[in-house]
Amino acid sequence: MLAFVLRRLAQALLVMLTVGLIAFALFRYVGDPINNLVGQETSLAEREALRERLGLNDPFFVQYARFLANAARGDFGFSYIYRRPVAELIAERLPATLELSFAAALLALLVGIPMGVYTALRRRGVLAQGFMMVSLVGVSIPTFLIGILLILVFGVLLRWLPTFGRGEVVELGWWTTGLLTVSGLKALIMPAVTLALFQMTLIMRLVRAEMLEVLRTDYIRFARARGLKSRTIHFGHALKNTLVPVMTITGLQLGSIIAFAIITESVFQWPGMGLLFVQAINEVDIPVMAAYLMLIALFFVIINLVVDILYYLVDPRLRADRAVAHGHG
Repeated sequence: MLAFVLRRLAQALLVMLTVGLIAFALFRYVGDPINNLVGQETSLAEREALRERLGLNDPFFVQYARFLANAARGDFGFSYIYRRPVAELIAERLPATLELSFAAALLALLVGIPMGVYTALRRRGVLAQGFMMVSLVGVSIPTFLIGILLILVFGVLLRWLPTFGRGEVVELGWWTTGLLTVSGLKALIMPAVTLALFQMTLIMRLVRAEMLEVLRTDYIRFARARGLKSRTIHFGHALKNTLVPVMTITGLQLGSIIAFAIITESVFQWPGMGLLFVQAINEVDIPVMAAYLMLIALFFVIINLVVDILYYLVDPRLRADRAVAHGHG
């Protein structure tokens, strides 16, 4: 187990170093940081002195090592637009993005898994066929279009829900949450549904496919031959084995929900990291772009590591394969 975790940690470190290199390349090769820090009236001598003070004349690998050391401390310098530390901006926007992402992930799981199980067990039924059609629509329609349609129907025509923003938020230390206010909860509904829809249909189709596969296996036939109740077979045996591969995909999807919240946040003007990143791209705010890249990579790496460890603990076949490999060794 320890060797497995250490190997995964080494892979995670390699990924972070690679993403760090890409983020550093943004600083070094996209525009001139000095131009973003000083005005036109600054003389060449002053510019050169500032370049020397910031270490921009140092060799590539010295600058890269310094960038990684600063990034490890959460220091990405100052935003060119806001003239504030990037870490402060991220800390302000992070709660909004995480709240939206976890709400969307929870919705996708709570709806996607039951729909997948139902469509597998009642695949000839009218309702199951309806679910499959809905899933096809969910996969086919782009996220931004789903968001715009929801705004049109529930925000403009029916006027049930707010069309933009996060509503009222409550401060809990440095964390802000809209889950404790009525307007905050209302504001969360449409963005969460928009972000969850694609993931929900993906989880549903995956659960359905895995469930059908498991139901065709010999041990399920044997369980039926022993006279076990259908409920016990479906939920005690089939679903338990179905959820092992689903867990891996779901874990990775959580990372992609956080990463792809950009589109949803832009449509609903949700004040999260995605919207901040879009504004940074428009204004070529390199420190914010680099920090966002590093943070999203870190989320993916942590989620991937947790999923791998859970997979290792849940699936006995992995442990058995490893034991056999060590035995042969």
